Amino acid sequence: MSDLARYVMIGGFLGAGKTTAVARFAQHLTDQGKRVGLICNDQSSGLVDTILLRSKGFPVEEITGGCFCCRFNSLLDAADNLAQNSRPDIFLAEPVGSCTDLIATVSYPLRRIYGDRFTVAPLSVLVDPVRAARILGIADGRSFSDKVAYVYRKQLQEADLIVVNKCDAYPDEFLDRLVAALAGAYPQARIFTCSAKDGTGVTGWFETVLTGENSAFGSRPLEIDYDIYAEGEALLGWLNCTVQLTSDAPFDGNQALVTLAQRIRAGVADAGQDIAHLKMTLDSRDGTGTLSVVSLVGTDREPDLRESLLDRVEGGELVINLRAEADPAVLESLTREALTSLSGVRATMEHLEQLRPGRPTPTHRMA
Repeated sequence: MSDLARYVMIGGFLGAGKTTAVARFAQHLTDQGKRVGLICNDQSSGLVDTILLRSKGFPVEEITGGCFCCRFNSLLDAADNLAQNSRPDIFLAEPVGSCTDLIATVSYPLRRIYGDRFTVAPLSVLVDPVRAARILGIADGRSFSDKVAYVYRKQLQEADLIVVNKCDAYPDEFLDRLVAALAGAYPQARIFTCSAKDGTGVTGWFETVLTGENSAFGSRPLEIDYDIYAEGEALLGWLNCTVQLTSDAPFDGNQALVTLAQRIRAGVADAGQDIAHLKMTLDSRDGTGTLSVVSLVGTDREPDLRESLLDRVEGGELVINLRAEADPAVLESLTREALTSLSGVRATMEHLEQLRPGRPTPTHRMA
């Protein structure tokens, strides 16, 4: 590998498991004696991703207010901050889950303008198997509207590497059909099947990312209609909030998060909308460094308790990140209602942002 720092971008739609993959990759590199720097990205502040990655001891910078393509200078600033503090050999960057056109707006500018600072890895795009199968029409179930699906397909169309994640949760026959469908629709990409959660199958993908060059994969700018792209992103509602929970008696924080996810899911479903991704953490500040973490991908899916608190708690800081194809004002109302229904627990809202993403306006776009 070059002595230059390596820039690795791990993209994919909301709920694909990018943050889990970044954490797994970062630990893999750390175990090999490499220094890593992580960069998280979102449309608004108060990120579950940042909390999770910092809780694992990794140096993390956070870019909010737009995707890497529109906050390119902030991306460079984040890399500079990490370089000053931890001198990473490798930067692992996770773009916003509704963002695409990353080759032309991020990879090319880094290679052509800042090639004396970075080598650029091939672009990985992770997929959730069920969501990908529905988008490709090989599985039934609720899916996104056409303009949101347009963004999803464009992510796959520009991928150098398509990573079918969560293989631990699905039978081989289903995964084989999905891989065949992806290979037929997106022949430009190499396809990997793995589980970032338990580490199954990640080694081959990691090695390709570390040794392959973005330029060697024939990466080329997308042919993309920015009007449809902007309209598709704007159909998604965004909500980030930070809440203090208190109680007069110890309660099960893990179950509280699962219950909260179920109630938000029911509200979104009753409104006839679909969840792209709901992520929540509860930090009891009990000194153990543990978190309760719940993830939910879709209104017809079950909440996944990814990490657990060790004991009952009397309170803590709750962070909620909710993305859905729904009016963000509706998401706020449903979230507030769900919080008031937690039995024996008082919820005090400290911070809340809800929005629809604005039109993407890249700092650079290179063909």
